[in-house]
Amino acid sequence: MNSRSIYNRLYALTSGIVLTLVFQAASAQQSVKPLSLNEAISLSLQNSKQLKASQARIEEANANVKTANERQLPDVSISGSYLRLTQPNLDLKLGKGGSNPGGGSGMEAPKVDQAAYGMANVSIPVFAGMMIQSGKEAARYLAQAAKLDADKDRDDVIENTIGAYSNLYKANQAVKLMEENLRQSTQRVKDFSNLEKNGLLARNDLLKAELQQSNYELSLMDAQNSLKVANLNMNIMLGLPDNTALQLDTTVFKTDDKTDGRGVAEFEQLAYQNRKDAASLGAKEKAAFANVKGVKGEYYPSLAVTGGYVAAYIPNVVTITNAVMAGVGVKYNLSSLWKTGSRVASAKAQLAQLQANEANLTDAIHLDVVRSYENYLLSRKKMDTYIKAIEQSEENYRITKNKHDNNLATTTDLLDADVANLQAHLNYTFARADALVAYNKLLQASGILDNNK
Repeated sequence: MNSRSIYNRLYALTSGIVLTLVFQAASAQQSVKPLSLNEAISLSLQNSKQLKASQARIEEANANVKTANERQLPDVSISGSYLRLTQPNLDLKLGKGGSNPGGGSGMEAPKVDQAAYGMANVSIPVFAGMMIQSGKEAARYLAQAAKLDADKDRDDVIENTIGAYSNLYKANQAVKLMEENLRQSTQRVKDFSNLEKNGLLARNDLLKAELQQSNYELSLMDAQNSLKVANLNMNIMLGLPDNTALQLDTTVFKTDDKTDGRGVAEFEQLAYQNRKDAASLGAKEKAAFANVKGVKGEYYPSLAVTGGYVAAYIPNVVTITNAVMAGVGVKYNLSSLWKTGSRVASAKAQLAQLQANEANLTDAIHLDVVRSYENYLLSRKKMDTYIKAIEQSEENYRITKNKHDNNLATTTDLLDADVANLQAHLNYTFARADALVAYNKLLQASGILDNNK
């Protein structure tokens, strides 16, 4: 063995060790986190940007309620000024009849070069055409609607989390199945290669097995890529670092013979009672009705109890203190007689629009519940069918392999049976995950999803 060969071997060995250490370091940097479905839901609710925006809308609506309530509180204002004046020309008409011979008025004008005054006013609304009360009522209903909208967003986040958890499970299972099938395919290629070398197998059959191996490798690459994307999507939803590898609790996808015995009519009745979007629209309709009453209040005069205090000081002229005023004020805007009608019509149109949306939502709820219920039943039926399909595909592969080993079946038949067996297992795995999603979608459509979490 020459020195160059030794150096090449040492270089290859060193490179292998370095790559192994780098791979181990990269694997160590990727943390593995066990994650149950309930924990995933909890983390997604904590980190949801959608829910944070909903909470901001609730706070805005509560602030509007406070603003509407404050409209019935007294209005208090204080003002004051200090003025410097030029020397004015004062022509006092008082005492003109007793003018002196010199033509003067007999009175010397006071010297005024400054002035100061202060005022305080208080106004307490007594009647404002029910605009204040209607505004308070509308604000309360809109705050209630904002809270209900946030509850609906919460249900959406839960359902999206369940869907993402299911997709990650399907991606994990697809990778595992593809790795197992690739391992079997690789072993088959080795066996076929030995048979081909000994003249017991046609070259064309070996090429078919190698082609299937290549297809499995490509499918595994796609499955691994889908797994990375699904894992990243879940990490983003949960607020976890991107490199966190999630280890799912697969027990939630285990199937049993129990099905929800409630019928579609019962689920639909639950939806009408518990759907947050329906309740929110009802609250918005009540707010619109209160807004109509508030706008009509502009036709009426406003009445308020008023009071005030005035103090003034003008050197050499006048000093005013203890000038207290109290009374009742009435205000009526005559232009409201011809300007308010259009605003009332606009408010009524908004109310009619909400009532039409409510009727449309009733139909949408009916369709949503029925569709979700049928999808749930379909998912259960698919699982039963796929269980039988797995039994059939495994038996078919066993028989075909025996025939192939005894030269009674072609290699194409064997490979087709292998693909059919893989597809049956994939279908059943995906059906288990889809069944969980379908059932929770039915609960969401019925407005009871959050009650079951």
